[in-house]
Amino acid sequence: MTGEPTYRTIVRPADRAWVRDIVTSSNFFSSEEIDVAVELVDEYLRSGEASGYHFLFADFAERVAGYTCFGPVPCTQSSYDLYWIAVHEDFRGQGLGLHLMQRTESLIAARGGKRVYIETSSRPQYDPTRGFYLRCRYRQAALLPDFYADGDGKLIYERRLLDPL
Repeated sequence: MTGEPTYRTIVRPADRAWVRDIVTSSNFFSSEEIDVAVELVDEYLRSGEASGYHFLFADFAERVAGYTCFGPVPCTQSSYDLYWIAVHEDFRGQGLGLHLMQRTESLIAARGGKRVYIETSSRPQYDPTRGFYLRCRYRQAALLPDFYADGDGKLIYERRLLDPL
């Protein structure tokens, strides 16, 4: 990274292509998963805050380097899901993910959120992702074996925002 990113919560139509590029760069996600990431941007562009989705983008000059998508868990008082946190491959390993996580948690807390939940796959390729969540002081709250497919369970991580990072 050269310089500091600027952060924004405003979603722009051009973010559809940036989100697709960012999540594609990881080589982790299927085409269906990539389409879902873009659909969340579309839903926000159609419905705004009423969509239940909120975004934080990290921009370097004219390029989006990473983003998060989060929202309140329906029927709860103060729980939020972190649906996506992704950094473009060109910007990984430079601390941007941690900055996005910290800023996202601040946005959630400002909205009254007290807990954040993250779901991920148990496949070995997600070992670095799970390690990142642990470094951010999330704890594994649940494992649902064979959830996505045989041998591919869903791990759920949780963090109380009262606990310092």
